[in-house]
Amino acid sequence: MQGSSFSTKVDFDDTKLAYGSKSTLELVRSYAVFQLCSVPIIVRNANNLYTFSKKVFPPPLVDGIIKRTFFAHFCGGETTSDLRPCISMLDSAGVSGILDYAAENAPDEVEEEKGCESDESEGGQPARVYDYVGEKECDHHVQVFKQCITAVKDVTPRGFAALKLTALGNPILLERLSTAIVETRKLFEQFDRNGDGVVSREEFEEAYKDIFVDAEEKLPEILRRLDPEGTGEVDYVEWSKLLQPTDLPRLVAGCREEGPLSKATPTPEELELMTAMKSRLWEIANLSKDLSVRLLIDAEQTYYQPAIDNYVLELQKEFNSKSRTENADVPIIFNTYQCYLKDSQDRVKLDLLRATRSNYHFAAKLVRGAYMLAERERAEKLGYASPINDTIEDTHNMYNDTVSMLMEDRKVNNTKNEVMIASHNRTSVESAIKKVEELGIDNKSGAIHFAQLLGMRDDLSFSLGCAGFNAYKYVPYGKVKEVMPYLIRRAQENSDITKGMGDELKGLGGELKRRFF
Repeated sequence: MQGSSFSTKVDFDDTKLAYGSKSTLELVRSYAVFQLCSVPIIVRNANNLYTFSKKVFPPPLVDGIIKRTFFAHFCGGETTSDLRPCISMLDSAGVSGILDYAAENAPDEVEEEKGCESDESEGGQPARVYDYVGEKECDHHVQVFKQCITAVKDVTPRGFAALKLTALGNPILLERLSTAIVETRKLFEQFDRNGDGVVSREEFEEAYKDIFVDAEEKLPEILRRLDPEGTGEVDYVEWSKLLQPTDLPRLVAGCREEGPLSKATPTPEELELMTAMKSRLWEIANLSKDLSVRLLIDAEQTYYQPAIDNYVLELQKEFNSKSRTENADVPIIFNTYQCYLKDSQDRVKLDLLRATRSNYHFAAKLVRGAYMLAERERAEKLGYASPINDTIEDTHNMYNDTVSMLMEDRKVNNTKNEVMIASHNRTSVESAIKKVEELGIDNKSGAIHFAQLLGMRDDLSFSLGCAGFNAYKYVPYGKVKEVMPYLIRRAQENSDITKGMGDELKGLGGELKRRFF
């Protein structure tokens, strides 16, 4: 450990250590919940069973039973004031909370393709479904997220708050903005005629004259903006930094012919709605900064993600800035990267470069992913290559390699960058711990965090917390009837992640035997 005095030893097989913070009643309930999750016919038909039960029995009775079983296992409470006992239990094991208001559409309103596919979804990335009702509803979501941030400050000060951007505006706008960003990247590739990743002044002038009609008027001004230091070349980081969606209407007005970028360019009305979405996001981020509560921005479907990344990068540039007067060494905003995507590691590298150039702290949550089946089905339907890795092994390798890359970057470049390992995969957790040990990084420095969902892989979470690592549980909360889609997906995840469920049943059973006999 290169002379380090801290310990990185974690015993995940010590059931007393892993489950010691839970009462015997809680362990019995957990064991029963996992046993039910292992019955495929129940899990597959959970939504129908819930709907049928509420027709046959009084709804308060049905919700009451669920509240004392599945809800009590997977959720922290119905309101922020209900969270304290759950957080207190976590604190006793050295684990903090990531609070997440989990209300979604009613179960019968959730489209199947929007669900959480669990083949590679191993924790830390709950899928959420928000239907756009109107701007007023988005304003309401702002207040919900602000209450969540305040709750973090009050009940789990070392914790995080989670946010999903599709709750703050019309998802169709995010998709349109994402398309515009993708087309802007393709435009860069048109300018980069030799494919070396940078555009020389000569390449830029030649391509601009081919594509636009106003070269003599606009070219000098654009070159000054894209290459203010006069280096004679532009790379994609500078291109994307200075060519924002608000610039597109003015840019495409000079195109010789209408192309994909022109069609994807937002209208003035859409830009106004995007500005409103951004204002909501900034209002939430400002409260996070004022209360020193860190904010995790969830990843979503690939057709939303470029727009989400665009907003998050702006947030990080402002709120993770190294020149902030307060808490300048601590990043406030974390972006999320889904490592089942083929381009995820390249995006991480690009965003690391952006952070270095703009002098802010990079902060990332790494998950495997939550929309695999829907992404593959959409790719097949629309006729483009699937963005998902071909095999689960590819995803495992990308996840572990990305963690190693970020740890090495922090060590070699002496940065304050942070990464959250949001995974139920024991091998990935052990690999990250080994890397921390190899590099001599203090496990309490903030360089690395570990997170699992409440009610899942307690053997990992509590063992990490007791060993002194920055360990967290994703703690959803909300009214029982509002979080039913979340509960159903958690049951399905447990059913699909056979090995993880088997490990937990074995651990729970072992601890119960120890206590009884």
